[in-house]
Amino acid sequence: MNVVERFLKYVSFDTQSSETSDTCPSTAKQMILGAELASELAQMGLQNAHMDPDGYVYGWLPATPGCEGVPCLGLIAHMDTAPAFSGTNVKPRIVDYQGGDVVLDAEKDIRIRPEEDEALSHYVGKQLIVTDGSTLLGADDKAGVAEIFSAMEYLAAHPELKHGRIAVGITPDEEVGRGADKFDIAGFGAAVAYTVDGGELGEIEYENFNAAAATVTVHGLNIHPGSAKNRMKNALLIAMEFNAMLPPAEIPAHTEGYEGFYHLEHMAGDETTAVLEYIIRDHSREKFEARKAAVERIAAYLNDKYGAGTVELALRDQYYNMKAQIEPHMYLIHRAKAAFRKAGVEPREVAIRGGTDGARLSYEGLPCPNLSTGGLNFHGRQEYIPVESLEKMVEVLLHLVQAEER
Repeated sequence: MNVVERFLKYVSFDTQSSETSDTCPSTAKQMILGAELASELAQMGLQNAHMDPDGYVYGWLPATPGCEGVPCLGLIAHMDTAPAFSGTNVKPRIVDYQGGDVVLDAEKDIRIRPEEDEALSHYVGKQLIVTDGSTLLGADDKAGVAEIFSAMEYLAAHPELKHGRIAVGITPDEEVGRGADKFDIAGFGAAVAYTVDGGELGEIEYENFNAAAATVTVHGLNIHPGSAKNRMKNALLIAMEFNAMLPPAEIPAHTEGYEGFYHLEHMAGDETTAVLEYIIRDHSREKFEARKAAVERIAAYLNDKYGAGTVELALRDQYYNMKAQIEPHMYLIHRAKAAFRKAGVEPREVAIRGGTDGARLSYEGLPCPNLSTGGLNFHGRQEYIPVESLEKMVEVLLHLVQAEER
């Protein structure tokens, strides 16, 4: 099974994670793919291939003779897809892209348009794997899983390629920020690792956002509008006031690069109770802490204005910028650059406007920068991945793990 066949197989599994579930994994359906992945690793000849009770898949390829002393290297990806858009009944297809719009659904006029996707012009003359416009594709991160597994299968069949022990880990629930929660670092056994969970081919990422989640619950007082004067405290209006006090330009639609933001991702309620759910992001730890403090000041101001307990704020840190943890191990970045170049791909260092399992794991003792998968437009119906990028990333991983190429 080549990497394209493997990828098309994996995206047929519905593995959306859930932000509202307290279980691990957050959805039982992830374990269906997990069981298949564990079985595949075992069939390839990886040792201790298994899925644990929490849905994490592990296995390791033994070192080739003479390389037993090479430190164990880990490769990590995640099996879940984002809850932001449907991942049920994915219908991928391969198109030969010759320029212009990529039509996903002609009847509904769902397209990938070059004027909305600057990267599309890079792939004229290439084959693209796309959706039918009704679901996301799942390249985030089933492309990473397929690339790692294809590389492992090749190495297992070619023992003449020298390498140290290689540990493979596939996590659930990365898309809801919990992929590293129960990752068994000690059992994984790697000294260092890479996540394969990035975007366009050639990207190397070791800077990411500092991240927090904020839930704002507004407690109002609902009274019949006919007799509400000087008495009603409308939770919906107070919630709108809270949001209006945040800097209007500091949202995802107006920021790029290293610029942070406040992002309102869900709201619900009525006059009695209203809830706003935000994510807070910044690459700078100082600015990140300042953003959290600003949210706290707004809540305090509104409580002073409308009465104690009106606004209830719950702040939770999610992950931190991995840069400080990777800088003592910059050989990982040099090694990755060399692997890309050996595969004929010019590497680019990119700051992630998001985060990965690698950010959490780096703070928990496993230095873990992130590599591209080749996919684009993640988390929506316009997601796609070039066939050549899938194939190239397998080649990159083979160069990356070979002991003689350190």
